[in-house]
Amino acid sequence: MTNLNEGLERVIIFDTTLRDGEQSPGAAMTYQQKLEVAEMLDAMGVDVIEAGFPIASPGDFTAVADIAKRTKRAVVCGLARTGVKDIERAGEALKGAARPRIHTFISTSPVHMQYKLKMGPNAVLDAIGASVTLARRYTDDVEWSAEDATRTEWEFLVRCVELAIRSGATTINIPDTVGYATADEYYQLIMRLRTTVADADTVVFSTHCHDDLGHAVANSIAGVRAGARQVECSMNGIGERAGNAALEEIVMALRVRNDLLPYRTDVDPTFFARASKLVANATGLVVPPNKAIVGKNAFAHESGIHQDGMLKHVETYEIMRPEDVGAVGSLPLGKLSGRHAFHEKLAALGIALDEETIGGAFARFKLLADTKKEVFDDDLVAIIGDLSASMPEADIVELTYTAGRSVTPHAAITIRYAGETYTGEASGDGSVDAAIAAIRDAYPHYAELVSFIPEAVTRGADSQARVSVTLSKIGKTASASAVHTDTVEATALAYLRALAKLEASARAAPTDPPT
Repeated sequence: MTNLNEGLERVIIFDTTLRDGEQSPGAAMTYQQKLEVAEMLDAMGVDVIEAGFPIASPGDFTAVADIAKRTKRAVVCGLARTGVKDIERAGEALKGAARPRIHTFISTSPVHMQYKLKMGPNAVLDAIGASVTLARRYTDDVEWSAEDATRTEWEFLVRCVELAIRSGATTINIPDTVGYATADEYYQLIMRLRTTVADADTVVFSTHCHDDLGHAVANSIAGVRAGARQVECSMNGIGERAGNAALEEIVMALRVRNDLLPYRTDVDPTFFARASKLVANATGLVVPPNKAIVGKNAFAHESGIHQDGMLKHVETYEIMRPEDVGAVGSLPLGKLSGRHAFHEKLAALGIALDEETIGGAFARFKLLADTKKEVFDDDLVAIIGDLSASMPEADIVELTYTAGRSVTPHAAITIRYAGETYTGEASGDGSVDAAIAAIRDAYPHYAELVSFIPEAVTRGADSQARVSVTLSKIGKTASASAVHTDTVEATALAYLRALAKLEASARAAPTDPPT
């Protein structure tokens, strides 16, 4: 990999995993999970953490406020529409931050103004000036976004950007909200704004590109080449619809292709493997095996020709090394490994836990070591992630099931849900179906099972299973995952967690945030 030159221009990494990322269908995180993801982002060197949309719900407000207080290095950002209540709520949530930022936005494209806002151009301009001015009363770090900028008429976009700058915005974000632009178009848009807008040199231009046509990373890099010095992105590329530009892909593209992209970031990529797993566990969204940088197959070589080349020289088929992104294998632990070895392994993986959590993790490790000959790094990361995803209000007390070639699959289950204990049993078309039917018998509810995705954490028949489940009810979705050596139990637990998230989401009835 090319070594970085400290004299290179720095690109600010603005992470929106906790805001736009959480808008992925079913990706809502618990309060504790949000804190853990924010802590990971801060540790890896992300410059700005968009912690949420404070007016969306009381839970979102509390999470933003507590992340603001706990974050040690990064700027903490809260999103707000142009309304007074939105901005006041964001300002209130961020008052404990060492480095607060309010991010306010309004749509500027003809289609959005006519059908979404039902506002004319002059009303939009008035809202821009008022919202940025009000945000400056809470912080001198104000970001303004032109939602659907890539479909906005040029002259009007220039007027909006100039007004935002005059009103006190310090960062100007130009989103490709619906993933419509090509890289050439986006490059030209950023370049024209920087050379046309009055006082453009006094602000930082930012990219925020969605992946509807698969262009998010390419468009973001094109924006950087055109002079944007902030990139908005998310871990694993999660976000509304097809998602956002993936943080790990942006950072590694700038590092690996430093010859053509002479820019640097302050993000430590050795966190990527852990951060990816943490976000996947928290959201219940599975990382595709072929996902760049953090997918399970990102550094796998099955072809005999490829393997032969790798044995002769790793650079024949690898442009970066697994250890560069924290995907490093090492000697596994076993059932005779003690607490000290367990501590050392966690330290080597860069995992820091409080004593209570370490105790729970060690207990889970010992149980797993009794069923597996070797416990690998990915097993430990999965255990930690599952502990993070655990929900006291949704747990399995007992589960038994029978299945066989000539036996109708049947399951009996006792669950702890919302402070009560329920028992049920049912038959089904297979063990997994029977377990889910038993949950429905124990706790009758209406929710549609949208997806059920099992995957092996490591190789081998004794691997732990990570199961991700997505449920839907009246237009809302929720996803959750669980890890267990028994796929049926992992499925039942993931189902319960998703149900708890879904019902909590329905009770909260949050304001719909923007794309």
